[in-house]
Amino acid sequence: QVQLVESGGGLVQAGGSLRLSCAASGRTLSSYAMGWFRQAPGKEREFVAAISWNGGTTYHTDSVKGRFTISRDNAKNTVYLQMNSLKPEDTAVYYCAAEPSNVNDYVPVRITQYGYWGQGTQVTVSS
Repeated sequence: QVQLVESGGGLVQAGGSLRLSCAASGRTLSSYAMGWFRQAPGKEREFVAAISWNGGTTYHTDSVKGRFTISRDNAKNTVYLQMNSLKPEDTAVYYCAAEPSNVNDYVPVRITQYGYWGQGTQVTVSS
């Protein structure tokens, strides 16, 4: 069973950048497709980005395309979310998630497709 721990959140001004990390323990991340989700106060958790087990395929939701980039380093057992040009509406708790996969282009986008979740890290963007 894989355990996930997010880090890198914080308070940043609009237009700034943050890089979130999701470190895994217990299992190697190279056996998992990975995703980032976020949940703003009073709203449902929503998909942000996903990456296939080998990093060959990525998918970003429209609202973050061109600003956020998901990547992974399987040697370090870590997945990243680089967030640039942050906006106040990006304020949320960000969660990483993992799903066992060895399919090259598998990038799950639904909450129900993931079996493992981290505890989340808070990102606050001030205007």
